[in-house]
Amino acid sequence: MKKHAIIPIFIPHRGCGHACVFCNQRAITARQPDVTPQDVRRILDQWLSTMQRLDGSGSGLETIEAAFYGGSFTGLPMEEQAAFLAVTKEYKDQGRIDKIHLSTRPDYIDAPILDQLRAYGVDIIELGVQSFDPEVLRASRRGHTAEDVYRACDLIKEYGFELGIQLMIGLPQDSPEKCIDSARQTVKIGPSLARLYPTVVLEDTELARRYAAGLYHPLTTEEAVAVTKEMYRILDDAGITILRVGLKSTDLISETSENRRTCGHSFHPAFRQLVEGELAREDLEHQLQALLSGSTAGVASGSTAGVASGSTGGSRRRLLFSCCGESFSNMVGHGGANKKYFAEKYPLLSIRYCVDPDLPRGTYRISSVTGQ
Repeated sequence: MKKHAIIPIFIPHRGCGHACVFCNQRAITARQPDVTPQDVRRILDQWLSTMQRLDGSGSGLETIEAAFYGGSFTGLPMEEQAAFLAVTKEYKDQGRIDKIHLSTRPDYIDAPILDQLRAYGVDIIELGVQSFDPEVLRASRRGHTAEDVYRACDLIKEYGFELGIQLMIGLPQDSPEKCIDSARQTVKIGPSLARLYPTVVLEDTELARRYAAGLYHPLTTEEAVAVTKEMYRILDDAGITILRVGLKSTDLISETSENRRTCGHSFHPAFRQLVEGELAREDLEHQLQALLSGSTAGVASGSTAGVASGSTGGSRRRLLFSCCGESFSNMVGHGGANKKYFAEKYPLLSIRYCVDPDLPRGTYRISSVTGQ
C-alpha cells in the first residue's frame, strides 16, 4: 500500500530568465493564470481532504509532501518565495504535511536563498542539471556550467537539504557516452533522488525549429531506452532513488491527443516501463544463462541437470519467474514483450510468471518447479 503522497503545486515559469532550446514553459504559462499563496492554501486543503494518515491498523499515509513544480522556484523574487513558503510551513508546523519539496536551477542557488529556504522548513531541493557536458550545456542554451552544478550541490548538502538531480538524455550535441558520464558524475555527487528524462521535442521551442530544419535529430524510442537503462542501473546500484523516468502523459504531450504538442516520435507514455522492463529482462536472462550453463549462481533453487536442452527425461523443464506485485508488469514487459522474448528464445522451457510478495521491488528470481 502506498505510504508516501505528494501534493503538486505548479508555479508559473516567471522564475526563470533563460530560454533553453527544449523548453516551452513560457508558451504554457501564457495560457495559465498566476498562482497566489491563497491558491497554495486551496490546493493543500483540497488534496488533504482526500488523504488519510497512518492509523493503528497500519493503513494510511506515513509521509505527505508538498512539492512546488513548474519552474525555477528560487528564481522568483525572495519575497514571493517567502509568501508561498509561509503557507507550506504553516501546514508543516501543524503536522498536516511532513515535507516541503521544490525544483530549481543550479545557478539559482546561493547562501541567502538557502538561508531563507531553511528558515521556511524546506526539506528537498531538486536541481535541473540536465547534463555535465560543457558542449551539451552550451548547445542547449542552459545558461549555467558544470561548475555551477558542483557548487550548488555542495552548498545544498552543506546546508543539510536532501538533494535531487534531474538529467536529460539526447540533448543537442549529446551522445550515449556523455549521458553515461553524467550518471557517473551524479553518483560522485551523491544525491538521494534523481529523475531521468529523454528529450521530448515540444512545439513552440527552438528545438522544434531545429528539428524542422533538419538540424536536430531526436533519439528513437529504442535508442532512448538503451541509454536510459544504463544510466538507471548506474544510479540504482548507487542507492539513488529514481523518482521518475520520462515525462508524464498530459494534454500537451500526448500521442493520442488531438492537440498533441510534440514533434516526431520523441515521446512514449510508458517510457519508464520500457526501461524497467528491459532491465528486468536482462536480470532474468543473466540468471537463466547461469542456470543453463550449470551454475546455480543467482538462481533460487532446483537442479540444473538437463536444463541446457530444455528437458529432463523427455519432459519440458518448468521454471517460475517471480517478483513482487509492484514489479510484475516490468517482469512480463510492456505489452508482454518479455514473455514473448523468452518464449521465442527458449522454446523448450515452460515458464510461469508469478508474484512473490516477499521479494523487494525490482528483484526478480528464477526457481525450478519440482515434481516434474
